[in-house]
Amino acid sequence: MKQQHILSIDQGTTSCRAIIFDKSGKSLGTGQKEFKQHFPQPGWVEHDASEILSTQIECIKDAIKSAGIKPEDIACVGVTNQRETTVVWNRETGKPIHHAIVWQCRRTQEIAVELGKESDTFRQKTGLIPDAYFSGPKVRWILDNVSGARDLAAQGKLAFGTIDTWLIWNLTADHNHVTEPSNASRTMMFNIHSLDWDDDLLKRLNVPKNMMPNVVASNANFGLTDEKLLGFSAPICADLGDQQAALFGQACTQPGMAKCTYGTGSFLLANIGAHAKMVPGLLTTIAWQLENGPATYAFEGAIFVAGAAIQWLRDGLGIITSSEETEKMANSLKSNEGVYFVPALVGLGSPWWNSDVRGTIVGLTRGSSKAHFVRAALESMAYQIADVANDMKDSGINLSELRVDGGATKNNFMLQFQSDLLGVPVVRSSQVESTAWGVAALAGIKAGLFSQKDFESQWKSDAKVHPHTSRAVEYEGWRKALRGAFACAGVERMVP
Repeated sequence: MKQQHILSIDQGTTSCRAIIFDKSGKSLGTGQKEFKQHFPQPGWVEHDASEILSTQIECIKDAIKSAGIKPEDIACVGVTNQRETTVVWNRETGKPIHHAIVWQCRRTQEIAVELGKESDTFRQKTGLIPDAYFSGPKVRWILDNVSGARDLAAQGKLAFGTIDTWLIWNLTADHNHVTEPSNASRTMMFNIHSLDWDDDLLKRLNVPKNMMPNVVASNANFGLTDEKLLGFSAPICADLGDQQAALFGQACTQPGMAKCTYGTGSFLLANIGAHAKMVPGLLTTIAWQLENGPATYAFEGAIFVAGAAIQWLRDGLGIITSSEETEKMANSLKSNEGVYFVPALVGLGSPWWNSDVRGTIVGLTRGSSKAHFVRAALESMAYQIADVANDMKDSGINLSELRVDGGATKNNFMLQFQSDLLGVPVVRSSQVESTAWGVAALAGIKAGLFSQKDFESQWKSDAKVHPHTSRAVEYEGWRKALRGAFACAGVERMVP
């Protein structure tokens, strides 16, 4: 049958992907390619936005080919993306004026600290804690440091966008300059209560409003794809930041439901419904806003280093050759034997929000081996999520289960340890592509291919891990290791 397939554009931090789904969520074909990471200075991370675009186009064509369908068989398109990563381009030439500044980049921390000292305005209006992580300071840096940028901005010639906006602008026939609330809410420039760009915040950041994309609902009509560019014309019916897409893909559509995605970083999001609340240490973000409806909000714990710790063991230290080895190595030890790894390789995110803390490993002895490093890295993923979950619990969100996805969920040691720490079941989705399927499902619902009720009823798990061991002793050891990392950095704010 024609017009029954959904294209999901899944643009990530290290690779571009495209997946063709059928109405049941089955993946029919995939295209995936990595792109270059740029590190011009320590702590700086950049991407070439033009390379991302060309790579993404290749992936779309590869996915269609591998699915064995005709381009005209695509009924609709959904876009999901790495969040916060910032692109500024010239509207007339269509070319970026600087490399995209990636969410991981720490160059703008001084700007963020300066903004945080002014008042609690950013926190109350955006739900965010001023940090280099977010887009606003990145835009200001580009305007302040690229020659001629401020003059071009004053003339209305520059456009800002997160990666979803950049892709939609380039992939639509009409070059639509749009985004939606889940991505806009990650910029430090968007008021999550009024659901619009905030003039006061833009002024504080010294970013002209004429650079901002139009904000529409997460399941709006974002435009038709450019047939000359992609070989087909289909409506882009959904757009979500990657973590919010995973929340939707895990069918966490009711308040109190939560998911955690373990990728380069890890992100625990809990649906809190139609009313925004603020909790120290956690972000309040927009999960999605559907047409003609209120915004749905979420608490978020953003962990900067999760799977990246395993990559570091492989690429930086040469301790392992692949992540598949880690489960066996961790299980070769009866305990961590007092070895803890605080993976603050780019500072710490939730709930500490400190960019000065650096990675530390404590408890080493002559008997420590590769296995101790590996186990400590896997445990660190679970400890950081437990820190976030405890803050959520203090706010009244008591998890009854945690739905999980991402590469690290293949590791049964980590899943069991996470369940033990949280004291609740950890449930792994049978849909391994929760992020890509989440935005595809939202697009499919909008296009009338199926209902939201049908989508939610299709959600299934392929593993449910129950807690069976108390980890109170290990968790206290983790807290001591955190306090040590803060002390080494000479940071005043210590872990309680």
